[in-house]
Parts: sequence; structure tokens; C-alpha cells
Amino acid sequence: MAKTAIIGIGMTPVSEHWGSSLRELAAEAGLAALKDARIQKPDALFVANAYGSTFNNQTQLGALVADYMQFDGIEAYTIEAGDASGGAALRAAHLAVASGEIRTALVIGAEKTTDIVASARVAARNISLDADYEARHGATLPAMAALLMRRYMYEYGLELSAFEGFSLNAHLNGSKNANAMYRNKLRAGAFAKAPMVAEPVSLFDSAPDGDGAAAVVITSAEAAPDMSPNPVYIIGSAATTDSLMLQERPDMLALNAVASSTEKALAQSSLGLDDIHIFELNDTFTILTALSAEAIGLAPRGKGWELASEDGAHIGLQGQRPMSTFGGMKSRGNPAGAAGVYQAAEACLQINGRAEDNQVEGAKTVLIQNLGGLGSTAITHVLSTNNR
Repeated sequence: MAKTAIIGIGMTPVSEHWGSSLRELAAEAGLAALKDARIQKPDALFVANAYGSTFNNQTQLGALVADYMQFDGIEAYTIEAGDASGGAALRAAHLAVASGEIRTALVIGAEKTTDIVASARVAARNISLDADYEARHGATLPAMAALLMRRYMYEYGLELSAFEGFSLNAHLNGSKNANAMYRNKLRAGAFAKAPMVAEPVSLFDSAPDGDGAAAVVITSAEAAPDMSPNPVYIIGSAATTDSLMLQERPDMLALNAVASSTEKALAQSSLGLDDIHIFELNDTFTILTALSAEAIGLAPRGKGWELASEDGAHIGLQGQRPMSTFGGMKSRGNPAGAAGVYQAAEACLQINGRAEDNQVEGAKTVLIQNLGGLGSTAITHVLSTNNR
């Protein structure tokens, strides 16, 4: 597979953008990315969005955003894969450019969650569960994550506090990120005492919904050096699915799609785990971080939680396996379908040494992973300063 490169990025802060519409957020991030890439108009537009139909009563976002940005006649689509929509759009653009049919592609991830609140938002998010066998019977994503977390705790004899370091690290890093929705640091010991969302998933365990948009411009690896002084190459890209419902999996504590997509992306990149400087995993719930770490191979089965020990020192900016370097979804906020594009943009900042207070020294390769549901969709990319 031919390689591609990111030559421009743009992000809005993740927040409650009451005064901005979905199309306005998308355009703001998209125009910033085009300016960064120093191009006027891309050949194709891929819009990542998970819940526009229920949050905003809006679909066909490809045409909507293209029209709003005055890209007359452009090829444009919406890409949806639940919370993995951002990663899916990034992969779609990567494949389109690698095919040679598209010279430059603009990927915009946009989500406007605050148009609805409280139980209405929970119901709107439930469309990414199985409508017949889960959502109709009252299941929600936090409730299913709670079942998964409870099983893990039972299997390995853990207390809730064992996961605290994941959130401590995320908030410590997010406190330095101007785009983060919640820049507060968490006190050690507060995690297990937080109000419960769906026991044992607490308020400090789950990532908060937020409004936001992020964008990247992708071109071919061959053209990139002539278009940008510091291109970031996509040297691995893979997507895999697993059963939508937990109860359909032979082993619910094994994220098979995560393992498969990681293996494929690393094989494309010709890199091993020790060659990766930063791991941006999907931290909508801390149990997903622990299980993803095990599926990737960063920890043995049942030991993923140990990465969170010592208040998250192992995964901190100076740790052996830096994660959530800009706060992840937990502190930066989770703009659902846009989250995977934020990961890509933040990885570019790290690789180019532009991460400021969030910089991981010497970061040249970053693995970003975006999940839909509880690992039903897993999309993994490896980004690097080198075109291998």
C-alpha cells in the first residue's frame, strides 16, 4: 500500500459551543487545516460524524459542509462508525489518496452534542448499540462498560481504585492543553469516591461529551515534501470489527478487533511496539484503556490496569508508555465522531515538536487507536516523521 502524509491540521477547543452550529464548527477546523497546509481547496472532503442524525437532526454532512465552505462540486461524504467515525474517515481519506484517484483530501471530524441534554442525549447515543437486543431493553454505553468493568474486577480481584492512574494522567496532561474541555487536575483518591454513572463506572472514569471539530489535510507521501516543511506520514492503517454486543463474544475480556487492527497497522509500518513513542488509546472508559493495552501487547492479560499504577507515572509524558498526552477523551473531552481526528492532529503536534507543555521528548512515532462502541470497531493508525 502506498503511503500518505498529513500536511495540515486544525482544531477547535472541545467545549459547549452554544453559539456555533455543527457546520460552523466543521468549517472552522477545516479552514484552519487548509491554511496550515497552504492550499485553498481539497479534491475530496470526508466528514466524520457519529450522531448528527439524533443530536442535530442532520445527515448528508458531506454536502452540507462542502456547501458551507463553498467547495462547489467537490466530492464529499459522511463517514460513520460510532465513536470510531474519526478514525474511519482518516482511513477512508488515506486509502483514497493512496489509490491515486485523489491528490488532496480534507478530513473533518465534527460533533455537536450539546444541542440536546440529559436523558435525551443518552437515548440519542444509544443508536450505536443493538437496537433490538440492547437499546430497546434499557442498555446504554456506560451501563455496558460497567458490566465489562465489573467482570474484569471480579476476574482479577481488583478494587475500583486500581484504574485511577488512567484518569489522573489524562487530567494532568489535559490541564496543560488549551483545547481541553476540563483542565482540572484530579486528586489522588478521588476517583473511586466520584458519583456513579453506572456502577462501577464513575464520573471520573467516563469521558464527558463535548462539542468540537478537528481536521487534517492528507496528500501522497511523494507530494508531501514539496507541499509542507514537516509532513507527518501515515505508515500504517488498519480497521477491524468484532461482535457489536458483548454477549456475542466468546471472551468479552479480549478485544479481538483491537489486537487485529494493531497487528495489521504495525506490520504495514515495519515497526514493533518498542518503536512506538506514544500510544493514544481510546479512553472513553478506563476499562477500555486497560483491555486495549492488553490486546495490543503492552501488558499481559489481566495486567493492563498496572499501567495506571503509581498515579499513572508509567503512562505520563515522561513515562515509558506515554498515553493521553493532551488529556485524551477523558480530559480533552469526547466529541464522539470527531475524537479520532483530534488524535491525528495531536499526534502531528507531538511528532513535529509543537506540543509545547504536552510535548513528549523525542516523539517521532505515534500509534493512535479509535474505537466504536466497546471495541466493536477498532481503527489503528501509525504516524511517523519518516516515510518508511
